[in-house]
Amino acid sequence: MSDVAAIGQLVEKYKALKTEIAKVIVGQEEVIDQVLLAIFSGGHALLIGVPGLAKTLLVNTVAQTLGLDFKRIQFTPDLMPSDILGAEILDQNRNFTFVKGPIFANVILADEINRTPPKTQAALLEAMQERAVTVAGKHYPLDLPYFVLATQNPIEQEGTYPLPEAQLDRFMFAINLKYPTFEEEVSVVKNTTTDNQASVNTLFNAQEIIGFQQLIRRIPVADNVIEYAVTMVGKTRPKETTATEMVKTYVDWGAGPRASQNLILAAKANAAIRGKYSPDIEDVQQVAYGVLRHRMIKNYKAEAEGVTIEAIIKDLF
Repeated sequence: MSDVAAIGQLVEKYKALKTEIAKVIVGQEEVIDQVLLAIFSGGHALLIGVPGLAKTLLVNTVAQTLGLDFKRIQFTPDLMPSDILGAEILDQNRNFTFVKGPIFANVILADEINRTPPKTQAALLEAMQERAVTVAGKHYPLDLPYFVLATQNPIEQEGTYPLPEAQLDRFMFAINLKYPTFEEEVSVVKNTTTDNQASVNTLFNAQEIIGFQQLIRRIPVADNVIEYAVTMVGKTRPKETTATEMVKTYVDWGAGPRASQNLILAAKANAAIRGKYSPDIEDVQQVAYGVLRHRMIKNYKAEAEGVTIEAIIKDLF
């Protein structure tokens, strides 16, 4: 199949996927789009919102529709790295046997990831970047496709630990969930207070998803679009000469090179699901908030004056 035909097929399957998810999830269009963009780009996503906004339900529903092996890890203050990765145990013949932890699946739901200390959060670092884990000196590759979809409560809430910058940087998108509108909340209450349980159909398999990921990587990008993305990321660094006045005033640390890579990959996916054969600057701008939001650290002055990261990113355009 040619790449042009494959993009047409991706557009059709993407529409069907959104329809299936909408059977369970009311509203949250932008959130669903960004989660799916991360999946088709081969990236990870961090969903940030207060309890009760269907973060866990969304990830569960997406895993069902994609037909992938799914594991949920509930992060708690007493969780240990071995609870995630697995451990070597002594079997009946007094030989050490490795028992795999829940990280060995295609889709990992890291639920409330910021409720566990950084030592345990760091257990995900190698898996997210290398698609492999090392336990007791042995290297274990993970099955592809592989995604970590994490949920996080706002760090102002009780019992939360801020995610380290190295961990945050491995997420392609940080997605803020808002409260539903009045009409959406009415619909949620109607749908969830009866004995009718919505079910979703499986539309993909692992090989199809890997095929679409490879297709997105093959999509050509014009040099001016790449240069635009790299320039935008450079503007987030307060010590660079290209930094905007807002960045110099309100930002302590800017985004690294992984942000430029993710901007282009996400822009490619954003173009493909809309039937375009190459991304343009508008595609980069559409994905910029999700890609840059968690990679810029505001200073005290920004906090004191109530300046949001979104306002700083908008100024980059």
